[in-house]
Amino acid sequence: MNNPVQSLYNWYRSTLRNPKYRWWLILGTALYVISPIDIAPDFIPIIGQIDDVVIVTLLVSEVSQLLIDRIKAKQDRSVVATADGVRTADTVDINAVEID
Repeated sequence: MNNPVQSLYNWYRSTLRNPKYRWWLILGTALYVISPIDIAPDFIPIIGQIDDVVIVTLLVSEVSQLLIDRIKAKQDRSVVATADGVRTADTVDINAVEID
C-alpha cells in the first residue's frame, strides 16, 4: 500500500492530466498558495513557506511535463510513413538526373 504522500501525488498527477479537471486543480493550487490558511500557516517563518514551495514545485513540474508530452506528440504526428520507409515533414524528395 502506498504511503499518504505518494497517494496524494498520484491523485494530483492523474487529476491534472484529466482535461476536465485540469483548470480547476490549477486554480485550487493557486488559491492554496495565496491563502494564509494551509497545512503550515504562513506566519511561521520558513516552515510556513515550505508547503507552498512544495505545492508550487509539484504544479510547475507536472504542467511542464504535460507541455513536453504535447510537443512530443506534435512531433510524432509530423512523421509520415511512406512505402520506402519513414520520412519527416521536413524531408524533401529529389529525383537526381545524371548529367553527361
